[in-house]
Amino acid sequence: MDALLIIVPDAPAASVFDQLPESERWQELNERQKPSKGTVRTTVLSNRRQTLAVLGYIGAEASTFERLSLAGRMFKEVSARNPRDVGLMSLAGAASAEALLAAGFAAAFQMPAYRSKSDNEPGIERFILSGESALDLPQATATARGTNLVRWLTALPPNLLDSRSYRDTIAKLARSHKLGFNWHDEQSLKRAGANAFLAVAAANATRDAGIAHLTYRPKGSNKGSKASKPDIALVGKGILFDTGGVNLKPHRSMLDMHTDMSGSAVALATLLALVELEAPIAVDAWLAITENQIGPTAYRPQEVVTASNGVTIQVIHTDAEGRMVLADTLALACKTQPRFMIDFATLTGAAVYSLTERMSAVLTNREALAPLLVEAGRSSGERVWNFPLDSDFDSDIESKVADVAQCSVESKGDHILATRFLNRFVAEDIAWAHVDLAAATRTGGLGHVNTEITGFGVRYALELILKHNILGAAGLRK
Repeated sequence: MDALLIIVPDAPAASVFDQLPESERWQELNERQKPSKGTVRTTVLSNRRQTLAVLGYIGAEASTFERLSLAGRMFKEVSARNPRDVGLMSLAGAASAEALLAAGFAAAFQMPAYRSKSDNEPGIERFILSGESALDLPQATATARGTNLVRWLTALPPNLLDSRSYRDTIAKLARSHKLGFNWHDEQSLKRAGANAFLAVAAANATRDAGIAHLTYRPKGSNKGSKASKPDIALVGKGILFDTGGVNLKPHRSMLDMHTDMSGSAVALATLLALVELEAPIAVDAWLAITENQIGPTAYRPQEVVTASNGVTIQVIHTDAEGRMVLADTLALACKTQPRFMIDFATLTGAAVYSLTERMSAVLTNREALAPLLVEAGRSSGERVWNFPLDSDFDSDIESKVADVAQCSVESKGDHILATRFLNRFVAEDIAWAHVDLAAATRTGGLGHVNTEITGFGVRYALELILKHNILGAAGLRK
């Protein structure tokens, strides 16, 4: 092995080191200075390959996020060596083993790069697991694959991932995973009255925007009307580049707006992971894909548009485009009558101001689901914080000329107001959660992911669906 990463308890018994190569060295280091939770120690073994060994200490009560963060730091220690064969060992339980593997998959993944001269370094090629046999390898690998797909798509430059290429990519993925696929182009959206979405797409140079609808039905599901209804609908915001429109963003705010489609990537990757795991759940994904451009046909403040469910919207700020495209997408998804619907969107700066990029915001129209939504964040390591969704917030988005104002002028609590706005497009009988992806990008990475684009959302969604049985909560499963 070129590198060996080992997690041990923060108060290890002497016998723990007997399981490690060159155990005397580790015992000496441990006795020289008492480790604390999160300590990382590195040494070079005296074998022919001079294996770089990294030891991480974790507390028995450590959270999943703490375990992932420790594993991420350990992989940073070995990154300069560019190891090919990496050993992973946990003497602190299966949760630490999974954290190491998740960090390893993230470190091994090659993000998009377009340098004219390649460094030709192959990177990590193989993991060698030992010390823990209770790993759920299928879910660990499906989760990592989904997270890395989100990272890849989100990192693609906007001239390479435009509406046409994204549609083609989704279609190929649908074919390879044997999914149903329907592309609602602008003409069909016009017939459906999806004018909130079309307002945002109006300034695009080409008429390639649309809403992708993918369907997965597990093996053995009955054919017929009931089988056509999804248990879960995953909805994602896919703004491929956001100029802000007429309310043009300044330079720093616009620079990374190719990442504004991360929510759609989370919904897509979560669906593919569920397919890979052959989850016994009927799932749809709805992806709202367009750009928000500037030009003579761009939509403007004070315009009034009618969404596909008949709700009229007074436009206040053209940079609040995410809630416009989600409005029609949520309304269309509701027509399929899912039992639970969850959307993912890099929607508001207010969520970032409230939480920084360490967590994401979650809001729901079912108060009983809030504890479960937060707990899924804790147990997955992709943490979320629940915000209120009381109806009195509606007074801030009242309109004198339409059913609802797109946003308030002041933008105080905009993550809450945006969700109250979206609530107008969700049927009352459908349980719904909205995830504002404040943690989609973070300088220095987050948890086990050491790149700025974190892929946040897939771990959370799979934990919520598969481990916390969201359909069984609050009587959602019929």
